[in-house]
Amino acid sequence: AAGALPEEERCSVERADASLTFPRFLQRFAFARPVVIRGATDNSAFRALCSKEKLLAAFGERRVRLSTANTYSYRKVDVPFRQYVEHLLKPQDPTALGSDTLYFFGDNNFTEWGPLFQQYVPPPFRLPGTRGAYSFGIAGSGSGVPFHWHGPGYSEVIFGRKRWFLYPPDKAPHFHPNETTLAWLQHTYPTLPPEERPLECTIRPGEVLYFPDRWWHATLNLDTSVFISTFLG
Repeated sequence: AAGALPEEERCSVERADASLTFPRFLQRFAFARPVVIRGATDNSAFRALCSKEKLLAAFGERRVRLSTANTYSYRKVDVPFRQYVEHLLKPQDPTALGSDTLYFFGDNNFTEWGPLFQQYVPPPFRLPGTRGAYSFGIAGSGSGVPFHWHGPGYSEVIFGRKRWFLYPPDKAPHFHPNETTLAWLQHTYPTLPPEERPLECTIRPGEVLYFPDRWWHATLNLDTSVFISTFLG
């Protein structure tokens, strides 16, 4: 894809396939470590609805809320979805600050986007006592969110590839809160000794990444990407 970024060769996050059982998920991953699950669900029908043409036809005139890609203070900007796709959805400027980088992810009006989300097949496992809330996003290559943490959840790529960097709750990463993930990858990441490197993996369509509660994570879209997260709360 134009503007696409190369990915790392290795994946240091454990992988599982559709044979992963719920008891095994609870015992090994749910509260302990991230996992990439492949082939657990089939979202080809949802993917067909998420092409640029279909999304613009359905939602082009609706306003969407964009957030800045920085860690602690978010600025919000409302624009028509068509304007975002046609003018703001472009490769990340490596020199831009997080506070100047607008990102469509998470602030979805569920009554408007509801019919689309009804077609999504969520990951098969829920943590006991939680419910899933969807967060839908579209972003250009080189964009992403810098390190932050929250409750547990899943991330699935519908189009494109997304590179993830993760640290356990007790190992806070060193980063500048207004530096983009791309800048962190170019400036800080190469200086890290092996024992201070994050867990990392690139997920592709058909794969879902699960991250436990309070794990630090940063993301980097390697292509123009469509993605959806399921937050368990």
